[in-house]
Amino acid sequence: MCGITGWIDWEEDVTRQSAVIEAMAATLRYRGPDAKGIWLSPRAAFAHRRLMVIDPAGGAQPMVYTSGSRTYAITYNGEIYNFRELRSELESRGHTFGTKSDTEVILHAYVEWGEEFTRHLNGIFAFGLWDEQRQRLLLARDHLGVKPLFYAQRGSAVIFGSELKALFAHPRVQPEIDRDGIADIFGAGVIHTPGFGYFHDVHEVRPGYQLVFERERTRASQYWSLRSAPHPDDLETTAQRIRALLKDTVKRQLIADVPVVSMLSGGLDSSGLTALAASEFRSEGKQLNTYSIDFVDSAAYFTGNDMRPSLDGPWVTRVSEHAMTRHHTVTVDTPELLENLLVPLYAHDVPTMGQIETSLYLIFKAMKEQATVALSGESADEVFGGYPWYYYDEVLTTNTFPWLTMFGRNGSMRSLPSLLSNDVMRQANPQEYIARRYQEALAEVPRLEGEDAEAAKRREIMYMGLTRWLPILLDRKDRMSMAVGFEVRVPFCDYRLVDYVWNIPWQMKTIDNIEKGILRRAFQDTLPDDARMRRKSAYPSTQHPSYIKGVCDWALQIINDPNAAVRPYINVDTYRAFADKNNPVLSQDFAIGPLERLIQLETWLKEYHIKFI
Repeated sequence: MCGITGWIDWEEDVTRQSAVIEAMAATLRYRGPDAKGIWLSPRAAFAHRRLMVIDPAGGAQPMVYTSGSRTYAITYNGEIYNFRELRSELESRGHTFGTKSDTEVILHAYVEWGEEFTRHLNGIFAFGLWDEQRQRLLLARDHLGVKPLFYAQRGSAVIFGSELKALFAHPRVQPEIDRDGIADIFGAGVIHTPGFGYFHDVHEVRPGYQLVFERERTRASQYWSLRSAPHPDDLETTAQRIRALLKDTVKRQLIADVPVVSMLSGGLDSSGLTALAASEFRSEGKQLNTYSIDFVDSAAYFTGNDMRPSLDGPWVTRVSEHAMTRHHTVTVDTPELLENLLVPLYAHDVPTMGQIETSLYLIFKAMKEQATVALSGESADEVFGGYPWYYYDEVLTTNTFPWLTMFGRNGSMRSLPSLLSNDVMRQANPQEYIARRYQEALAEVPRLEGEDAEAAKRREIMYMGLTRWLPILLDRKDRMSMAVGFEVRVPFCDYRLVDYVWNIPWQMKTIDNIEKGILRRAFQDTLPDDARMRRKSAYPSTQHPSYIKGVCDWALQIINDPNAAVRPYINVDTYRAFADKNNPVLSQDFAIGPLERLIQLETWLKEYHIKFI
């Protein structure tokens, strides 16, 4: 993985602006700690920070390919899992290669197939590609949006980068927030809007899209989307097809020239992938290393609920022994969580989640000591329908994002709107904003003609999870892993699997009267039955009183500071009552979230010099 950034300008000679492009690249140094490079032409400046994973010697970037009088350049972040097959096909069409890298394959694919080339790619990627002869910039992002890519158009210029901070290093892009930004950051924060870049006139390349920028026009095209159709296969054929797809995907995603490990929570998703990966390792005479997160005194303070009915530890041991992995538990304590609470802010450049991101950062930091790449079970719940909210009766009748039904059941979440000041509520109107974003998402759902009302509603619910919830988790995983120069691969995001599972009927997805029943069937010969049938348990969080106290103390310092930057945007009295260490709500899973976000908001307003317009 890597950090990429670039500046295209049809009026200014950017060869004279190496200092600016260097500054943009420097903001991404932790994404690519192994090497750096820039490439300059009169109209285009590309920069790259590299994390070496494939072809360390030959994969340097930005990469330039010249064919006759034509020159092409690319700065690229990601992995193309079918690059070997593509390379063979391109060689049969007369192409010759100077490296063993997937980066070079992308360049040659563009030369061979033009703008249709993204349809040939299977992987996780974000890149900028410059066609010198046509004076054309192409930005593209992978099917599910695993890798990030932001851009802004300013006059004659297009400025892009892996993260927002790279854009802010350019003098033409300022951290300005408009009404929608206020509504999202201060009031919503629980939905992801594809294409929305939080800041005024800053955008995100949507998953499955490519953008073409030319002097006179900009074109957007969608190279991949979900297509609804009747599911053709019976139960056994479906389970076999899923198993075959996952085996192939895991095998592809183990390709690397650096050590690869696996995350293992003891849940169905990571356990199934771990077992498949461990089998591949054993076939090569190797043992897979696995990692899990735990918290000091987690058993003493654990309280089960819908999202987390059981502790992970015993199940991690069960699956590790079954798959014969060498397991490592990373145990995190309160001081580490508090010391790193602002890491997610600096990684996202906007306030986000608290310890659920901080602990992920800490486990990746530990994993980085032994490896560079890991497999993760992220996205199986969105692809197969694994969260508790998919099973609430009210989701079939409520016209909003389905996970908000869970927040509505949680006392701490119900109080969120009252935490904002009257001015923010009036100006941003978070409820209206959420309703508008929901209607936008609803209009995109690919319908299936003849589907009954419940099946159609289920399709809507699944679409919301894949396009408005999953990106939050993918962003979290990307930023926390890349913050330590670590690559995480997500086999359940293989678009072939997503395409196939999308049209499996709900009754088949939940076969055996359990969430992700069809996935459990697919893992029937892969996992022991007790682990395979373990109920869904969400990513863990600490419920330790010392962490709650630490966050409350920090938040109260801000709340009680008359000069706090966040003060005009919050309901001070309500926040003060909420931050009371004796508030019983705070012992609930994730209930501390509003206070963690408050702490990040205060730092964000001060250090990012936010301007409201």
